[in-house]
Amino acid sequence: MRNFMHISSFLSGLPRAVCGTLLGGVVSAAAMFVPAPHAHATPLPPNVEKGRYLARAADCEVCHTAEGGTPYAGGRAFSLPGIGVMYAPNITPDKTAGIGAWTDEQFVSAVRKGVSPHGKRLYPAMPYTAYARMSDEEGRDIRAYLATLPPSSQKTPANTIHFPFSIRSLMVFWNMLNGPAASYADDPAQSAEWNRGRYLVEGPGHCGDCHTPRTRTFGLDSSRALGGNIINGWRAYNLTSDRQSGLGAWTDAELAQYLSTGHADGHGTATGDMADVVGHSLRYLSAPDIHAMVVYLRSIPPLHTAEDALERTTPPAGDAALPQNTRGARLYASTCAGCHMADGTGRQSSFATITGARSLGADNGRNLVQVLVQGSGMQTATGVQIMPHFVGGGLSDRDLADIASFVMTHFTTATPHNMEQAVQDAKRAN
Repeated sequence: MRNFMHISSFLSGLPRAVCGTLLGGVVSAAAMFVPAPHAHATPLPPNVEKGRYLARAADCEVCHTAEGGTPYAGGRAFSLPGIGVMYAPNITPDKTAGIGAWTDEQFVSAVRKGVSPHGKRLYPAMPYTAYARMSDEEGRDIRAYLATLPPSSQKTPANTIHFPFSIRSLMVFWNMLNGPAASYADDPAQSAEWNRGRYLVEGPGHCGDCHTPRTRTFGLDSSRALGGNIINGWRAYNLTSDRQSGLGAWTDAELAQYLSTGHADGHGTATGDMADVVGHSLRYLSAPDIHAMVVYLRSIPPLHTAEDALERTTPPAGDAALPQNTRGARLYASTCAGCHMADGTGRQSSFATITGARSLGADNGRNLVQVLVQGSGMQTATGVQIMPHFVGGGLSDRDLADIASFVMTHFTTATPHNMEQAVQDAKRAN
């Protein structure tokens, strides 16, 4: 339930109007080995095993876990400029702090209708409009899995949402305009793979909540579905079949590799919110399900978005290819080339290979700047792949701007502009 990651897309649009920044790049390869989360020593009952799979497909853990905290125990804070701070709730089976006292019907109502016990309306930061594509039985299966987790008595801090956004009853009117949706029958004109892919992308995966722009009423803009959007300061890229700004130039194998591992050579490595999606959700999906998502995404009609269009260049291999005639080039050589090398090849790991990544120049290097300012980390089958941030390490805003400018002009044909301002904007939003 990558729910609260989407609050900035919906609620920030009230005065300004959580599948992450797909096609991101620039992740370094410092790996730390960690055990697989929530490993069970004995086989789970079929409904619980199905619930675990669905909870992962729905990306529940990311939003319901505070940084460094107990999984699913809530407490992750989301600061919304002009609106306040919202905290993800505890969804462990604790009867007081969590959802242990809820009935299955109450849980299903919250997941599929956005109505929690006692009629409290949920904000669409919880993507119940997408989860409505799941069945009641699937909701009960997720609940059955959550009931096997260790209960946590961690209390969720009170939200500090400013008036009038604090009036939850207003969500009744939003639902009339924007959802929730409902489960739907398979399209007999399409293949079983396509139908499964549509279910995963539009249902538990709720990819549109990040990758689709919002309307004036802050619902998803169906006319530009999966056409790219700004979420939490990152660019969630175009997922349509457009060859210049979308996925049209990717092969099926490249897209499947990216979704299942977070990296595809020639396209970079997932960062930001998308790294969380891969690390806690997509990498657990079966190969047939990943393939089904590819089949469905391939069928999305092309929609061109200028922000996501990028012409890449391929520097010659070898350190001698690194030009040293600019300040940004010298900074790249001293701070970046140790992992990414002069030609963008990952020195320690393929995850550090950045050549071809859309983030190196698209949208004036928005995601490139975000990575330099925030860093990024992604859970993988072999450990955590980390790209450290460069704030507070002796580099000035101008230094970061010069590095970004060099990367943009060295690996792409993009023309950087106002990069120091872009760095400052990213730092303020962090």
